[in-house]
Amino acid sequence: MNARHFNTSHLQGWGKMGEAKGPPFGTLRYLYIGTKNVERDLDYYTEVLGAEKVWDISSFGTRVAALRLGKGPLLLLADHRPAGSCILIFQVDDLKATSEKLRKKGWKPEGEKFEIPEGPCYRFNDPSGNLLALLQVVRPDVFGTGSE
Repeated sequence: MNARHFNTSHLQGWGKMGEAKGPPFGTLRYLYIGTKNVERDLDYYTEVLGAEKVWDISSFGTRVAALRLGKGPLLLLADHRPAGSCILIFQVDDLKATSEKLRKKGWKPEGEKFEIPEGPCYRFNDPSGNLLALLQVVRPDVFGTGSE
């Protein structure tokens, strides 16, 4: 392709000389998927699709299993989330600083900050109602996987 015909309109957000400003969040760490039956879905993902079970925890009447299906985020099957729902959980270095910066732009979390085994989170919705969350990993080895 001839360089003078290269469309660069998709590069908005890049600095001078094509240097990346960087994305506002870190790694997409988890896809938090609701399920009606963790055992059934776990069997499907591992036996049919060939996923690797990373961990499986039952506590306080809730079960969550982590699966590695490919490169990228782990899938979390969670029976306390509605089936068909999915929360994209992004890791951030500093949850407090990130949330303060976002609040100045009009961002609002859904509810208060809460804790999951790896650290504090905020859940929020985009304008279309898609579910997202921010996580600061302060206990990377909580599952004994050294997953950070």
